[in-house]
Amino acid sequence: MRSPLLNKVSLIFGPRPPLNWILLCLVSVFVLIALLGSSSTTTFDSVTSSAKPDIYTNYRKLKEQARNDYLELKSISLGANRIKDVGLCGKERENYVPCYNVSGNLLAGLKDGEEFDRHCELSQGYQDCLVRPPKEYKIPLTWPAGRDVIWSGNVKLTKDQFLSSGSMTKRLMLLEENQIAFHSEDGLIVDGVKDYSHLIAEMIGLGSDTEFLQAGVRTVLDIGCGFGSFGAHLLSLKLMALCVAAYEPSGSQVQLALERGLPAVIGNFISKQLPFPSLSYDMVHCAQCGIIWDSKDGLFLIEIDRLLKPGGYFVLTSPTTRQQDSSTSAKKGSTPSPLDEFTKKLCWSLLAQQEETFIWQKTDDSQCYTSRQGGVPVCKGNDMQMYYQPLARCISGTTSHRWVPIHSKSDHLNSTELEIHGIHPDDFFEDSNFWKLALRNYWSLLSPLVFSDHPKRPGDDDPLPPYNMVRNVMDMNANYGGLSAALMEASKAVWVMNVVPLGARNTLPLIHDRGFAGVLHNWCEPFPTYPRTYDLLHANGLLSHIASQKCSMFQLLLEMDRVLRPEGWIILSDTLGPIEKARTLAAQIRWEARVIDLQNGSDQRLLVCQKPFVRK
Repeated sequence: MRSPLLNKVSLIFGPRPPLNWILLCLVSVFVLIALLGSSSTTTFDSVTSSAKPDIYTNYRKLKEQARNDYLELKSISLGANRIKDVGLCGKERENYVPCYNVSGNLLAGLKDGEEFDRHCELSQGYQDCLVRPPKEYKIPLTWPAGRDVIWSGNVKLTKDQFLSSGSMTKRLMLLEENQIAFHSEDGLIVDGVKDYSHLIAEMIGLGSDTEFLQAGVRTVLDIGCGFGSFGAHLLSLKLMALCVAAYEPSGSQVQLALERGLPAVIGNFISKQLPFPSLSYDMVHCAQCGIIWDSKDGLFLIEIDRLLKPGGYFVLTSPTTRQQDSSTSAKKGSTPSPLDEFTKKLCWSLLAQQEETFIWQKTDDSQCYTSRQGGVPVCKGNDMQMYYQPLARCISGTTSHRWVPIHSKSDHLNSTELEIHGIHPDDFFEDSNFWKLALRNYWSLLSPLVFSDHPKRPGDDDPLPPYNMVRNVMDMNANYGGLSAALMEASKAVWVMNVVPLGARNTLPLIHDRGFAGVLHNWCEPFPTYPRTYDLLHANGLLSHIASQKCSMFQLLLEMDRVLRPEGWIILSDTLGPIEKARTLAAQIRWEARVIDLQNGSDQRLLVCQKPFVRK
C-alpha cells in the first residue's frame, strides 16, 4: 500500500521523478532531522533543567514523530517489514524460572535432591517471549509498608499451602482476602523472631542482638529462610542477611522474601557449591531448613565451613537435632552426637546449646586443620572461580590473605585490606567518588520528565514519581560494589544484589568483605530468581562484556524483562554502539527507552528504560 506521505509529495511537486530518487531524498532529509534533533537522545542538562514539562513534551513528541516517519520510509526503501514487538508468553509461564525443571530433571535420572538443583545444560531452548504478570498482580507497596503487607496475587502461595504450614508460620502471617500481612517489628509475638535473635546473641556471649556488629557479625547467610521474618529483623539491625533457598515450584521462600523487599536468591548445595567465594559470611543460619547435615560424611558442613569467615558462627535450630541429642545425652553429654564427629574434624567448637538451637564457632587458627588428627584435608590450588563447582571434600581458604578473624576486621576497608585484594587505594577512592556523583544523576532520571508519556497501569491515572518505588536493586556488573556503597551512604532505603560476571575480574571477595550481598554469575545464562523480583537493574559496561563472551544481547534483555517488575527501571551504561543496539532491542521488548548523552566528550552513553505494565 502506498504511503500517504508519498502521495503528498506527488501532489506538491507534480510529475513524479523515479521512486528510488524520492525515497533517497526523503531518507536523507529525515536522517538530517534525526541527527539535528537527537530524536531520542537527552542530555543531562535537559534532564536536570527547569524547563516546563509541556514544552518538553511537545518538543519530544515532534522529534519522535520525525523519527517514526524516518524509520517508516527507511523500511519502505529497503523493502523490509517493520520490526514486530516480542509476544507474551502463555499463562503457564507466569512464574517461570529457567534452568529449574524438576520433572525434566527427574526424567534425566537426577534424584536425591539434585532434581531441585540448577541444570541449565538440560533446559530446552528458550522461548522468545515476555513473561506476563498474573491476572491479580498489583504493584508492590512502597517500603517499608511492603515489608509487612504484600499482595497475595503477586506470589504463588495458595491458601491451602498457608493452612498446611507450621504453627510458627500461622503466628507470623495473616492471610486476608487479597493480602498477606506479617507481624511488624514492634508487634512480634512472645517467643517470636525478636526474642529468637536475642537468644542467639546471648548464646554467643553478647548482651543483646544490637551488639552483633560490634562482635564482627555484618553478613548472614540464611539458609531456607521461610518467609523472611528473621532476615527482616536482621536488616533492621543494619546487618546484610541474604536468604538462599532451593527452587520450589510454589515460589515460596525466595519469591516471597523478594516480594517483601528482602535480599534473596535461589540456591541449593545438594551437589554443587554456592556461587560465593570462600570466607564470605560472618554467620550462617539454618532454622528447620530441611538439610540433613550429618549425611554424605559431613559434605554439607564442609561447604558451610568454606563460606564462613574465621571466627564465624553456624546457628542451627532444628527439632531433629534436639531429638538426636536427647537420645544420646546419657552417653555422650549435651553435644548432638551425629554432628559431634564432623564438627570436631572441621575445627569447630560448640559454643552453646539451648532447647532446639545449637551454635558452633569456626576456628580462627588456620593451622588447626593440619594439626588435628583425622581432620578434613586442606584443598590444594586456587578456589577463586567458585561457579557451581562440585562440592569439595577439603577445607578452603586457609592460605588466603583474607584469613582474618571477624572480630579483627574494621568497619571500612583500609589500604592494607585493599592491597590484599590487589586494588590500589587511589583507584578505589576514585571509583567511590564516581558512583556518588553518578547516583545523584541516576535518581533524577527516574522521573516522568524523561518519560513524559509515562506508561500507565491498566485503568489507572498517571502514577506518582517512583522515588519510593525502588527497593530491590541489581547491579549486573558490580566491579568494586561502588553503586551499592553510594546508595548506602546516601541513605537510600534499598538493598543491592551485586553480580560479578563470569569472565570479568573476580571482585566478589572484595564485595563480601565490604559487607554487601553478591554472587558470581554467567550472563549467558538466566539469573537464579523468580519473575518480577527487582525494581531497578543497573549495568555498567555489561553489554560490551557479553559481546566479548559471545552471548546474545537479545536474550540478556529478555532475561532482564523477566526479573524486572512492571514499571521497573533499567539503567545501562556503555559505549555508543552497544547502547544503540540495545535501544533498538528495547523497542521490541516494549520498553520505554531514552539515550542520555553524558556531555563529557566521551563515547559513553546511558540508556534509561522503563518496563510498562502489560497484561496482553
